[in-house]
Amino acid sequence: MSSDDIRTLIGSAPDREPIAELHRLAEVRREVARSEEAQVRRARNLGYSWQAIAGALGVSKQAAHRRFGRR
Repeated sequence: MSSDDIRTLIGSAPDREPIAELHRLAEVRREVARSEEAQVRRARNLGYSWQAIAGALGVSKQAAHRRFGRR
């Protein structure tokens, strides 16, 4: 995903009040975290390894397991 794709996904409103925009971005961040968690859980249920999941997330296997492994 390119930075342009990310900008499109999260949107941008330079003329909006900054605090309102920060609230909106915080909600986008929470939604991304929920989606990421659901996909990790789905991948594990389908038998994907922590190494494969970590590679997709761009983190180490240990970081992925630490973040998602105890849920």
